[in-house]
Amino acid sequence: MNISSLGEEGMNKLSKMLDNSSCGWRQLANAATEHPQFRCSEKELTSCSIQVLNAAGSPARTLLAWLADRGCSIDFLQHYLRKMDHQEALQFLATAVSEQIKITVQPQSQQAPLGSRVVLTCRASGPSGLSYQWFKGKEEILHEMGSLPELVLCPLGPAHQGHYICRINHGEKCIFSTWARVRLLHSAGSSPGCSSMFPVSGLQISQQPSSQAASEGDVLVLKCRAEANPPPQYEWYHNKVPMPQQKSCSLRIPCVTTEHRGEYRCKVFNLYHEAWSNTATVTIGPSSVTEASWVEVDRGLESQEVQRSTTRSGVNPVQQIACPPPAAKNFYATDKVALLIGNMHYHYHQQLSAPISDVHELTNLLRQMDFKVVSLLDLNCQEMKSAVTEFLLLLDKGVYGLLYFAGHGYENYGNSFMVPIDAPASYTSKHCLCVQNILTRMQEKKTGLNVFLLDMCRKRNPNDGLIVQPGTLKVTANIVFGYATCVDAEAYEVKREDVSNGIFISFLKRHVCEDEKVTVMLDRVAEDMGRCAITRGRQALELRSNLSERRSLTDRIQSLDSSASDSARNLQWAIAHVLPESRSLNFDCGVKVQLGFAAEFSNIMVIYTRILEKPAEIDSCSAQLTDFPQEVDIDLKKSNQETLLEAGCLLLIKEELPSLEEHSLYTRIRSLQRLKRDLTFTVCLHYTYSNMDEEVVERLPVSVGKPLVSKLNLHESRTSSSCSAIPGPSLDSFSCPESSSFASIDSPSNTWPHYGDTGSAVSQSDSLTFFRGANVPEESDSPGELDSHQPLTASKSLPHSQVNEINYKFSDMYNLHSL
Repeated sequence: MNISSLGEEGMNKLSKMLDNSSCGWRQLANAATEHPQFRCSEKELTSCSIQVLNAAGSPARTLLAWLADRGCSIDFLQHYLRKMDHQEALQFLATAVSEQIKITVQPQSQQAPLGSRVVLTCRASGPSGLSYQWFKGKEEILHEMGSLPELVLCPLGPAHQGHYICRINHGEKCIFSTWARVRLLHSAGSSPGCSSMFPVSGLQISQQPSSQAASEGDVLVLKCRAEANPPPQYEWYHNKVPMPQQKSCSLRIPCVTTEHRGEYRCKVFNLYHEAWSNTATVTIGPSSVTEASWVEVDRGLESQEVQRSTTRSGVNPVQQIACPPPAAKNFYATDKVALLIGNMHYHYHQQLSAPISDVHELTNLLRQMDFKVVSLLDLNCQEMKSAVTEFLLLLDKGVYGLLYFAGHGYENYGNSFMVPIDAPASYTSKHCLCVQNILTRMQEKKTGLNVFLLDMCRKRNPNDGLIVQPGTLKVTANIVFGYATCVDAEAYEVKREDVSNGIFISFLKRHVCEDEKVTVMLDRVAEDMGRCAITRGRQALELRSNLSERRSLTDRIQSLDSSASDSARNLQWAIAHVLPESRSLNFDCGVKVQLGFAAEFSNIMVIYTRILEKPAEIDSCSAQLTDFPQEVDIDLKKSNQETLLEAGCLLLIKEELPSLEEHSLYTRIRSLQRLKRDLTFTVCLHYTYSNMDEEVVERLPVSVGKPLVSKLNLHESRTSSSCSAIPGPSLDSFSCPESSSFASIDSPSNTWPHYGDTGSAVSQSDSLTFFRGANVPEESDSPGELDSHQPLTASKSLPHSQVNEINYKFSDMYNLHSL
């Protein structure tokens, strides 16, 4: 692909990066002299230089125009920029190439009879070297057809039913198609084998030519094979010009020169059909590269230089870079655990709006990737310390641990501090939690991956002059820090009428479910933020990592042999997510009321009431809740409301509750972590008889035990040798059942000693809010429905889940974390 494909805007941006004396256009011209076709004369270099005399002139732009006229490709330009070590220009080119990937043909949902032939097609335009990979649900289709633009299902059988999606790859960049659903149409006349409507004699390309990097004098071989009846014929094209001498399935050039570089395609045809192969790009590198070898210098304690050539025999280094060996190992986690904290309602600081929606959306996305998630809102200092201690108890060897925090924060001397809601006006490190201290405790668990996503300010705290000394970090090469903003900068949220989103999560949710190395995923988030008009120059993601392996948040879980620690970890997470059982209440007047429960977060629950039965003589009645303990937080003005929105619940959609055909009332209970005893309340039944005007009230007291995270008693301090380090007791110190199943929780004796007597047994009949499955589209019972599902990174949580740069103004942005 010629560099002119960057367009005028792209060429101008690249020129600005090269208009300098230290690493600019002159160095590029010198690097290109090793290739005769791109060598510039002294007169041409002088002509470039005098462009500075023109107000709008650019020496680099003139040089790039000459290189484009002489056929310089983007691959060649990247090669020379690597020799110059011009990282900014290389990054710009990589981004520009990836943005040119556009899906031109989306796969379509189809219904077909048994034994027929179904073809799903996905095609994309963009840079050369695009590759395709089909998935059925979350499972990769590994046979040969799974890597072609057309996925053929023939003969169609029951196993083919489901949802399909195609991923288009270019290097580390990829995009997903829309979902396409394939359904089996049952009919009396269906028979095995391919239907006559889709004859096997159609032309199908079975082998595509592949892009190559060669050197002058090498032998170039490109192959294209097809199956057809009548037999196919072949015709090769070079840069869209036919090659009359190349009429076979194999194109062979015995001694290539620079004139052979460019794009190759093969037209395959017979009497009835015609098809074109994919484009194969051939780059011809200078001979000096071919003869070079890469040398690694090992500088040990004695400063001896040991040279090791890394060039494989018979293969030039450009080919080694273009075709890296496949990954030798697939990584997995023994478990995946996430703690998400969002602080909004600060006692002495600015109130925040976004953490509730940010924590909710990230919770849903992590559950799709099989994370055990604990999501908590509005924690004070003691509760945050206890929550982190419980989080540490969930970690063990090989476990992936993720900590997300949204709220006020600051950074002093390289240490990041999370601010609790009860921090005083002039808070210091003793009032906050040090993230680096938490990391040292995570490393003691020998975790497989440690990820910190910190959506907070990183301005320096002028009230805190103390230099905190965290514990010594181990060299584990598995740490990733994703900061929402840079050092000494602020983070922002976007205000909405209904819900708000933090800038960081608005971009993170687009990529977090991608099957990529964590650092690659966060790099894409940073690139998206950099292209957004409302964040440019104000907020930029910062990534710090020493992750050496290709570990991803989507890695599968492969548990080790069942042990006491596994059972304890499962039990620890499960008891924090037990909801009270739905129950029926019988009043003396004959009215029967259903009491139900749903979890919005790990420390926020919604209780609903509905009338199941009432005698005919009762005209109207409603069941309302009152007399809650003082520890929990309830907005009395929003209790016993007819809709979830009126009850103050913006995020828990009605479909997540049991089916409610009749009139219901909702009450939202917050701060369950502060509950010190069983949750008790009174159900007040208000009713009137048809022949009376006066309202009658009946009351029934109800106790539902300690729901959700209240069982963990986060309001109590944990035993620790150092408050700032927040250590937790070892899992091995607890007596746990020898089972790794959540369903094995069958008696109150399974709870750990420091929880105390909660007063309610945890049994198999309890409703456990386990994590959701992966983001595989759900099947519909409607036979006529052919829904197109969104790609893997989609979120269905919020009505405004995408950032629309056009609709935002900077006046819509509020300082998320002012100190």
